[in-house]
Amino acid sequence: MRAEPQAAGYSPDTPISALAPWLADPVRAADFPATTLRFRNRRWDNAVGLADLTDADWTRHFGRFEALPGNLPQPLALRYHGHQFRVYNPELGDGRGFLFAQLRDGAGRLLDLGTKGSGQTPWSRQGDGRLTLKGAVREILATEMLEALGVNTSKTFSVIETGEDLYRQDEPSPTRSAVMVRLSHGHIRIGTFQRLAVLEQPDNMAALIEYCLAQFPGPPPPADAPGRDEPAVILLHQVVERLAALAAQWMAAGFVHGVLNTDNMNISGESFDYGPWRWLPRWDPAFTAAYFDHNGLYAFGRQPEALHWNCGQLAIALRQLVPAEPLIAALNRFALLYQQALARQFLWRLGLESQGFEADSALIAHAERAMRDSGSSPDVFFHRHRHGANPPDGDFGTALRGYRPAGAAHPLWNEPAPPTLVLDEVERIWSAIDTADDWAPLAEQIAAIRRLGEALGVPW
Repeated sequence: MRAEPQAAGYSPDTPISALAPWLADPVRAADFPATTLRFRNRRWDNAVGLADLTDADWTRHFGRFEALPGNLPQPLALRYHGHQFRVYNPELGDGRGFLFAQLRDGAGRLLDLGTKGSGQTPWSRQGDGRLTLKGAVREILATEMLEALGVNTSKTFSVIETGEDLYRQDEPSPTRSAVMVRLSHGHIRIGTFQRLAVLEQPDNMAALIEYCLAQFPGPPPPADAPGRDEPAVILLHQVVERLAALAAQWMAAGFVHGVLNTDNMNISGESFDYGPWRWLPRWDPAFTAAYFDHNGLYAFGRQPEALHWNCGQLAIALRQLVPAEPLIAALNRFALLYQQALARQFLWRLGLESQGFEADSALIAHAERAMRDSGSSPDVFFHRHRHGANPPDGDFGTALRGYRPAGAAHPLWNEPAPPTLVLDEVERIWSAIDTADDWAPLAEQIAAIRRLGEALGVPW
């Protein structure tokens, strides 16, 4: 069974402060007309020593953004560039969010508390710096389900309704407003490095690499990797490993992020910033989540390609410090790392023991064809065949019979269907809030999703 996050004392630590003069701009939060607490993550507030805050104190810190004790004295809007649908944009940065605080969990891991919808910053361009309440509710659902499905994801930490009417071109307006706080393992993006490369700041880039290697530690490059002692090379190997694993996690979850720009790629390998996401209603590699992705650049089946391309942009930025050969060697590892991670994730969701990489890869191919031919959603498919149950006729059923079950039993696997976040379900939950201020369906769905996480257990 999945373990709950471990309780820890409040441990502020702000290493970002040393980089802030060239990495960020001090900003202030908007003065909202109201602050009504709508969601507080009781699983994770305990893990960072904030469980004892009263709801009133919580609202002061995460609705009015009064500084946490011993933490950043003023929020920081981070600076970065990025490729947006593969067009370079140097006018980015935190436009409706900021880094509010940094703190350690019980294992000593550095975590960031960052915002979305907290008001305008120097990087807002023409935006109002706000977040719709619907957008916040969708992010709660996305992060809860991704966490349950074994994806390395940020956590929605807090949502507070802010009492403003917002106007958006792509949804009914006016609509309700909110400010959200997410708990993340860092906010350094590929686009952060791209900015330093364009501005030709190699000393700052070296300092940022040092920060990332210290705060997001990972394994060394393979023993035969060229340049394996160079900090920039070490970092790229780690990012390639992390993003290959993340791509596999999304694919096994049947999840479409929607906007895989380089400014949305976290160096820590953590998935974050959920806009037009979708879960697959059926297995379709061409399925897109963003209505504006007219060419399917970030379609479901192209997500591994997109993350590999983004790793390539990081390598280009790192050429400020090291030659191309060791960086290319790191990039060339992506495909195999992705396939290995995909095998692990598929078998974890199916609850099966590995039979070796070749057999596991064949099983995945058969499973994908079976999902496509049957029109089944991945959620229903994995649920139906958990622990090798209900082998159908055909290649997938034949392969499935050769596998042994793994993972604990749970009553959920005997139920007719798992919780799902296909579009109709998301709209049902939002409609209850929007029309009747009824938050019960959201609470019920969160409980069901967390039970799914409990049933799946810890990823292998």
